[in-house]
Amino acid sequence: MSNEMLKYMIYGVLGLFVVVALAYYIIYNKMQNKTTKYVASLVQGTKKSSFNMDVFFQKFYINCAKIPFVRRYTLKLRRRLEIINLEDEYLTRKQVAQIMLKAILVIVPLTIVVIMMTKSNFLIMSSVLLFEIFFIESIVEGMVDSVDNKLLKQQLDYFAEIRHAYHEYNMVEEAIYEVSQDDEKEISRQSERIYEVLISDDPETELEKYYDIAPNSYLKEFAGISYLTREFGDRKDKDGASLYLKNLNNITQEMQLEILKRDKLDYVFQSLSMIAALPILFIDAIKSWCIGQFAFTRQFYNGSLGFFAQIGIVLTTFICYILVRKLKDNGSVNTTKNMENPWQKKLYNIKLAKKIIDLFIPKKGTKEYNKIIKLLKDSASKLKIEWLYINRLGVALLSFLVSIIVLFAAHKTAINYQFTEPTSNYNLMGSMNENQERKAMEITKKDNVFLKKFQYDYDVTKEKLAKEIAESDEYGNGQNSEDQLTVIIDRVWEKLQVVQSEYVKWFEVLVALAIMIIGYQAPVWLLIFQKIMRQMDMENEVMQFQTIILMLMKIERVNVEMILEWLERYANIFKEPITKCVNNYEAGAWEALEELKNDISFQQLIRIVESLQAAVEQIPIREAFDELDSERAYHQEKRKESNERTISRKSMIGKVFGFGPMVVLFVVYLIIPLCVIGMTSMTESMNEMQTML
Repeated sequence: MSNEMLKYMIYGVLGLFVVVALAYYIIYNKMQNKTTKYVASLVQGTKKSSFNMDVFFQKFYINCAKIPFVRRYTLKLRRRLEIINLEDEYLTRKQVAQIMLKAILVIVPLTIVVIMMTKSNFLIMSSVLLFEIFFIESIVEGMVDSVDNKLLKQQLDYFAEIRHAYHEYNMVEEAIYEVSQDDEKEISRQSERIYEVLISDDPETELEKYYDIAPNSYLKEFAGISYLTREFGDRKDKDGASLYLKNLNNITQEMQLEILKRDKLDYVFQSLSMIAALPILFIDAIKSWCIGQFAFTRQFYNGSLGFFAQIGIVLTTFICYILVRKLKDNGSVNTTKNMENPWQKKLYNIKLAKKIIDLFIPKKGTKEYNKIIKLLKDSASKLKIEWLYINRLGVALLSFLVSIIVLFAAHKTAINYQFTEPTSNYNLMGSMNENQERKAMEITKKDNVFLKKFQYDYDVTKEKLAKEIAESDEYGNGQNSEDQLTVIIDRVWEKLQVVQSEYVKWFEVLVALAIMIIGYQAPVWLLIFQKIMRQMDMENEVMQFQTIILMLMKIERVNVEMILEWLERYANIFKEPITKCVNNYEAGAWEALEELKNDISFQQLIRIVESLQAAVEQIPIREAFDELDSERAYHQEKRKESNERTISRKSMIGKVFGFGPMVVLFVVYLIIPLCVIGMTSMTESMNEMQTML
């Protein structure tokens, strides 16, 4: 191990020790405040003599909720987990603290490794540290999804126990109460809440409240079916089976399909996000290896072209990472986002900002306005049109500023290359030894004297430069022959031309403006991508509608309006047109359904709407959807095949985006430079050999 490496390791250990000591001091001071002491007093009576992890997690949660940057993720986690835990404050804080602790234990060592590996390249270091923010999002989302999946799997056993309890008591509420006695499981809290809804004085109102906080649609379906069975009684199907238990079986089958789908998607995407971001860590390693093995690539990697290549790889990685995340999360309701008072709303409330933003928003009723509104609905975005245009303007402005900064940095890199790189004619293979590099640097230092003197003298001529060199202490006074002076003058003049030409030109500003326009369109393109991905799930959602109708159509007193309300409750992709139909239903049932049919273009949903129209005036609901019962097995198989097809498509697209940055890294940053520069250097070497002959 070299002394230099040992020195860096010692510095790293000392720095880590200082960070840990400082963190301990800050946390210790925070733990002495009144809130922490109050929590400690609450658990004093049950405090054990040994270290208690539960108390540690409660204290850790309080500290996480106070640290500015960590507080944001803590509250996001809390908003999602408190829905699952249903007012269990102690458990919610414990789970949030557990997830935050795991995330911190991963991020802190990763940050240290990143800084150690990329300390020589500020661009790469800042990019990787920026990506760590996204990694935190991935880690947090993954851990919360595991809690959500755990609840879903518990529901399978829960519904099986409900079946046995219902056979014993033959009463919905008693069966639910009996099964909800296990306090150790998350599903027990949901079961207790559903039981409270059923026995309340106004169960219909309480049920609507539960729909707003239910963690998944299957518990909504179970609560709704349980309420209808308790209100209207259970019936026997034509084969003598309980209709309530048959509906439970339908919900269970839906959950089994969903669990299989989630497991397959998690398996496909479990490492694609990491793979998409990994190329950034290898940029410096490839650069060092190429320069060490092939000296002729030094000008590319240390010059402006290499700098632009690095920027391109970083941008490609960033875009692909975002698309992979969108692809995996598509269709899910993101409960972690607080859309009530985002930063866009606060900015739009400023009068001056509002006037500027309104200049870009199309007028209501115009074709462009309707197009944007439809896109927001089709992509299931929670953004308002004002917030979307704030995002567009923000991304456009940021893109332009970053482009100008990159251009200045690229020109600065090209100038620094002329001032710092050893001046020598490199061989095709290998690199210079220490003695050769020392002599080459001496030549560079001599050349720099003239470059610095004439760098900003744009009227200088080659004759003036030649005279200056011939009379200088570095090359003049008879130190070099006439031919050698000519070579020196040509070399310095060529360097000077490069240095003086490195400034932001008018066409580069046009390129920055073009990038600004691309940035302005990027949020819209992201919505289009999300819309395309969501279209894959249309068939899956319509099959869910068929299951809901199958459960409702055999219950007495169920009408078309009630079916529409249930479809609206569980709709995601088609929520907007169904909501519109429900709102217009009182004005005219047939007309509202006809308008719904005109608002949608998916053929399978149109058939459902036509059956609902038939059930409004002509035939009973059971007869209108009689084919659903007879073709239940077919629809189940079709649902499985649809899920497989959707997963296959997402897997194919995800792999393209996931491995895209790695391909760009090796092709653009390694193979093409080696081939192009190698062939150019070989051609120049052959020409020199022919000249010598």
